[in-house]
Amino acid sequence: MRLLPIRAYCMAMALAAAAWGGADALAQAPPAPIVVKVVVITTFEIGADSGDAPGEFQFWYERQQLNTRLPFAHHHDLFLNPRTGVLGMVTGEGTANSGSAVMELGMDPRFDPTQAYWIVAGIAGIDPEDASIGSAVWVHRVIDGGLAFEIDSREIPKDWSTGIFPLDSHGPDDSKAKPAEGQIFTLNTRLVDWAYALTRNVDLGDEDHLRSARARYTDYPNARRPPFVLEGDDLAAMRFWHGRLMNDWANHWVRLMTHGQGNMVTSEMEDSGVMVALSYLGPTHKVDPNRVLILRTGSNFTIPPPGRSAADNLAQESESSYTALLPSLEAAYKVGSTVVAALLKDWSVYRDQTPGSP
Repeated sequence: MRLLPIRAYCMAMALAAAAWGGADALAQAPPAPIVVKVVVITTFEIGADSGDAPGEFQFWYERQQLNTRLPFAHHHDLFLNPRTGVLGMVTGEGTANSGSAVMELGMDPRFDPTQAYWIVAGIAGIDPEDASIGSAVWVHRVIDGGLAFEIDSREIPKDWSTGIFPLDSHGPDDSKAKPAEGQIFTLNTRLVDWAYALTRNVDLGDEDHLRSARARYTDYPNARRPPFVLEGDDLAAMRFWHGRLMNDWANHWVRLMTHGQGNMVTSEMEDSGVMVALSYLGPTHKVDPNRVLILRTGSNFTIPPPGRSAADNLAQESESSYTALLPSLEAAYKVGSTVVAALLKDWSVYRDQTPGSP
């Protein structure tokens, strides 16, 4: 027996019901879409959504009471608090997963996200030049690091610092290089500054194992600080890179793509996918790309401490054992939920007026 796809099956049943029930059945209007106030975007969950070792989603699921499950034909079902209008999603890792999941949600007729705020709350590698593990970074720019030419490092010219360079360039130091379409995104500066001002004094706590890890970064004053909230730029790439030479590449890449204005603070694997989807959805008026916030918290440093190789340090850092995994997850929730609470508290204002607007 041939099985109909879910949508085709539902349509067939609806038509059969209409034929059986006549005009009364046809007159029944579809349910009104669910008005979403805030979409919390996370990228992975380690196991169950509650009660075990947490990933990015678990604290949001438990503490925001996202108890209404909504089937979603992607990596992970959606979860809603119908009382508050907060919707939580897990996209899956990588730009392909994040972009397709956000696009699917934006086009889903069950929801009305036209006035929603979209908040990415995820962990990241963090540059010790700028901040310490456990810190929280409100992102101003997202720069994609995957769209590139690449020559193996064993074959590059002797005067090249790296074999990874922009598509529209003739090498890693080509000052005329231009970002490809969908390679750089600047968030609403006023909104980002508002979120930072609201959360800059949030106490992120500290722990002995964080102090011990920080103490090894003797040449990096910001890396030795207790966790704090800051603003910075964000590099998205499908490869989980690590090490001093790759960190030099990442900083150079961001400076090159932003004509010297950007500073890479965090490194992750999803945010350019999120921004591509939201930018394409913007002209449809289904979402407002000016209502996007990206919060990344440092689960691990992007370079090893003195005396340890990049390979050894990377082997130690994995999804289930990042040096600051739990503190970074807590930081993402503490800082991100402060903004969510503010948006909900004054929704009568923020429904129509974006925070920070003149």
